[in-house]
Amino acid sequence: MKKILTITLVLLLVATAVCSFAACGDNSDVIRLNEVTHSLFYTPQYLAMALGYFEEEGISVEVTNGAGANNVMTALLTNEADIGLMGCEANIYVFLEGKKDYPKVIGQLTKRDGSFLVARTSMPNFDYSGIENTTVLMGRTGGMPAMILQYVLNNKGYINGTNITMDYSIEFGALGPAFTGGTGDFVPLFEPAASQVVKEGKGYIVSAIGMDSGEIPYTCYSVSAKFAEKYPDKVEKFLRAVWRGTEYALSHSAEDCANLVSKYFDGTTMDLLVSAIKNYQDFDVWMTTPVTDKNAFSRIQDIMENAGELARRVSYDDIVDNTFANKI
Repeated sequence: MKKILTITLVLLLVATAVCSFAACGDNSDVIRLNEVTHSLFYTPQYLAMALGYFEEEGISVEVTNGAGANNVMTALLTNEADIGLMGCEANIYVFLEGKKDYPKVIGQLTKRDGSFLVARTSMPNFDYSGIENTTVLMGRTGGMPAMILQYVLNNKGYINGTNITMDYSIEFGALGPAFTGGTGDFVPLFEPAASQVVKEGKGYIVSAIGMDSGEIPYTCYSVSAKFAEKYPDKVEKFLRAVWRGTEYALSHSAEDCANLVSKYFDGTTMDLLVSAIKNYQDFDVWMTTPVTDKNAFSRIQDIMENAGELARRVSYDDIVDNTFANKI
């Protein structure tokens, strides 16, 4: 991740020379949102879209799938996006690279890892004991899902290459097909992929990884300081709409939520939508306030340090700006 962002920042020197903030931004009511991936993990955001909350705030949202935190961060730094939804580790990496107008976290959507540990066999009352000498598919080295799972496994006494094999050779997006194809004994999967594997009879959800690692600022909204200064009303309206969507997700059934967001997930059956959203409701993944907690921010740095992906710890105030979140 750090190497990718270093390369990205070099490329940005060229991009920013030809695209100033004034040239790339405008004063319309449109907000260009770049999300790290398209997932039911972000159900509150899609509920805000489906229920017309953004329109009621007087704004419209254009959503782009960034397919990775590094791409979302690049879009923000080149002013091709106004708001980015991603993990705050990307903000930390860019800050440590010395970028002056680096984007800051202005609101948090999810408070823990949204992936579930799937095993090949049913393991009732799973507590991570008795899995010595098995192979766990991890995802990409330096990716947040992999770092969190490593943190959990290390805290349970497992060391890669000693008493367990942590396989980092497969990209996160390809983990499901690799597992169902016969690779590994355990795999971390987001919904609805986890429920799909269970439905097919090819695996069993044995644990919610986010419950095992503790609360962290897993997925957050970030903006550049220039955008926040120039369009504070747009930022506040955006966050307010999302948190109205969050309130709906926390107070309504999975069925109600699934019916509303189904149009954004073509090809996913209603039973999978309901199962996935219910799992996220049951395991308390969404924030009840957009304000990022200092202890949670410290824990994510613990996780990054444990994975050997953090050059040095950074200050909470350097990364997080709760000005807008405190107004919601």
